[in-house]
Amino acid sequence: MSPDRSQPPLSKGPPQVSGPLHPFRRAVLRGLGVVLPPLLTIVIFVWVGNTVAVYLLEPVERKAEQTLVWSVTDIQSAEVEGYVEVSEGNYIPDYVYKKVAEARVADIDMTSATAVYGEYVRLRYLQRWKVILIFLSCFILLLYLLGKFLAAGVGKLFWGTFERGILQLPIVRNVYSSVKQVTDFLFSAPEIEYTRVVAVEYPRKGIWSLGMVTGESMIDIRNAVNEPVLSLLVPTSPMPFTGFTVTVKKSETIDLNITIDQAFQFIISCGVVVPPHQLAEALEARETGTAADHTEPQEQPALEA
Repeated sequence: MSPDRSQPPLSKGPPQVSGPLHPFRRAVLRGLGVVLPPLLTIVIFVWVGNTVAVYLLEPVERKAEQTLVWSVTDIQSAEVEGYVEVSEGNYIPDYVYKKVAEARVADIDMTSATAVYGEYVRLRYLQRWKVILIFLSCFILLLYLLGKFLAAGVGKLFWGTFERGILQLPIVRNVYSSVKQVTDFLFSAPEIEYTRVVAVEYPRKGIWSLGMVTGESMIDIRNAVNEPVLSLLVPTSPMPFTGFTVTVKKSETIDLNITIDQAFQFIISCGVVVPPHQLAEALEARETGTAADHTEPQEQPALEA
């Protein structure tokens, strides 16, 4: 039985739109790449500032206000010279009442001596710039004392016991370990002194890895290979807090024109963040290669029969 050729062929779905949207999408992604880094940086700093203000600065400010109000409050129950009556049987100093009245704070109950004194303390002693300055000074002093305490024997013992307790919790220990690795990498003094960054074929020939030069390794190894060798730390991505210590021949390494920080950025980003000068050279080489690929071939002469 011959197939029915009168029926139209089955549709394979909507036609694929290509061409016009591709440059638009690429431009949008390029714009996001430019806008997102500074925007996310601002968002992170604003979030950290708001978190510190809500959970640290404002509670400290309220406690300081309560303490100051309690210490400076002077409420008389009878009329005294230099005092003004705010409510029946409550007299406060005239200068306190005038300072609050001149500030013209709309939500202050001027008939409450405690409320007037609270606003007076905020205007006189708890101006925001003063609070931030005192808070930062006390916070830095607290960090200094805490660091000195943890550096001592008793502090190390106490902190070790605390960390062992945290690491026993099933879910918390995973989050705590990751955060501790990041903070140790950012704030701890480096125990390993890196001299420069090299490229080495590791873990096998044809695969290149970044290595941090830490020294010239052991004499026995250098004598065995009968040429200079290097000790390298090959970090792992994306968390370069662990890695492999290897000894390689100096002749089998390539010195890279990048800094230690740029190398760590490259490793943490899994190769996405490339040093600017290296990226410029790579883009230039790629554009040169692309131009060469698009060069029209010369017309070949016809072969004679």
